[in-house]
Amino acid sequence: MDILYQDGQLVVVVKPGGLLAVPGRGPHKLDSVATRLRQEVPEMIAQPAVHRLDMYTSGLMVFAVTGTAHRQLSMDFAAGRVEKGYTALVEGELEEEEGEIRLHFRLDPQRRPLQVYDPQQGKLGITRWRRLGREGGLTRVHFTPLTGRTHQLRLHAAHPLGLAAPIKGDSLYGLGDEGEAMCLHASSLAFRHPEGGQRLEFHSPPPF
Repeated sequence: MDILYQDGQLVVVVKPGGLLAVPGRGPHKLDSVATRLRQEVPEMIAQPAVHRLDMYTSGLMVFAVTGTAHRQLSMDFAAGRVEKGYTALVEGELEEEEGEIRLHFRLDPQRRPLQVYDPQQGKLGITRWRRLGREGGLTRVHFTPLTGRTHQLRLHAAHPLGLAAPIKGDSLYGLGDEGEAMCLHASSLAFRHPEGGQRLEFHSPPPF
């Protein structure tokens, strides 16, 4: 876990794939980015996360050190003022160069944490995407999520009404095996500093 930036208000890290962002339920799920950061930064609040990445998604995350920073960053994420970019490898070779995906989906309570397409009761997820290149039966894609729904990029990639091309290594929506590295990386993150308001921008190359 690499720390890219740290001050008295926040910490920006690169989360490795396979590590929880926050502690899960059960003693074997206590290890997480948040847990490790609180050991490194003793003054950090008990619940420092202001956003999430799936366990097998790698990349940039920001955590709050103080309660004031947590409130401001949480409001900025909720209001869509935070700019996020992801790099992924998806199965198949896409013909289109770019587009926008708009799908309503919700949690399937019988198959948690699976999200399912539901145009009546689901919440709208919006993702812009751009093809970066084709790589031997795979396509490298840049995703810009305009909303922050659970599993949004994974579902938008895999669903027939989306790209119909699941992310490589995705064991829930694609062809990956449980525990396999998933080729989805939070590669850019930009937001306002919660104290001074200056723009902070970070980039992280994907490990695939």
